[in-house]
Amino acid sequence: MTAPPDDCLARNEWLCGAYLTSRREILLNAVVQHLELTAVSVLLGLVLAVPLALAARRRRWAAVPVLGVTTILYTVPSLAMFSLLLPVYGLSASLVVAGLVLYSLTLLVRNILAGLRAVPAETRQAARGMGYGPVRLLVAVELPLALPAAMAGLRIATVSAVSLVTVGAIVGYGGLGNLIYSGMNTYFKAQVLTASVLCVVIAVAADVLLLLAQRILTPWTRRRS
Repeated sequence: MTAPPDDCLARNEWLCGAYLTSRREILLNAVVQHLELTAVSVLLGLVLAVPLALAARRRRWAAVPVLGVTTILYTVPSLAMFSLLLPVYGLSASLVVAGLVLYSLTLLVRNILAGLRAVPAETRQAARGMGYGPVRLLVAVELPLALPAAMAGLRIATVSAVSLVTVGAIVGYGGLGNLIYSGMNTYFKAQVLTASVLCVVIAVAADVLLLLAQRILTPWTRRRS
């Protein structure tokens, strides 16, 4: 009988420290790409979501089409979404970012709009009585009060983006998803498990950081609770 190899990589074990040490640079590059795709997608989604939510709040007729279109986009399967965007962006990171931006709009627009609508009418009237114009009212009163609901949507959108980035592996831009898919194709246990755990860690860390940011930016909610 042949003695089993001492190397956990050779034994293809799920837990393998040798994989972490020998593939450190590969893992680091995958994590960096994963973070970049997530951050860019969510930030661009936020830039688009704020004016859309403001338009839907100011013009009631715009709320139905804005919410309807963004909701329909969210129901499109990720593979189908990337396929529809492929003629425009080709096999590039922009394809993945564009898809994630469209997915994030539903969560961001809906929560920002809900936060704006929840601002008490008497608060707006008091601000106008103090001489606040439309822009100052929005920046100094409405957006800060809508921040808790907006941050809730941002947290969900970010965690969702961390998960959906992995689907970008089908075009070679999936961050840790590249390692997961290649590991599944070759049944490389340590690679699949390590990349999957790192995805979970990124999602949890992002959610915690955004929660801390929310608590810092909204101190009045802590006092009220």
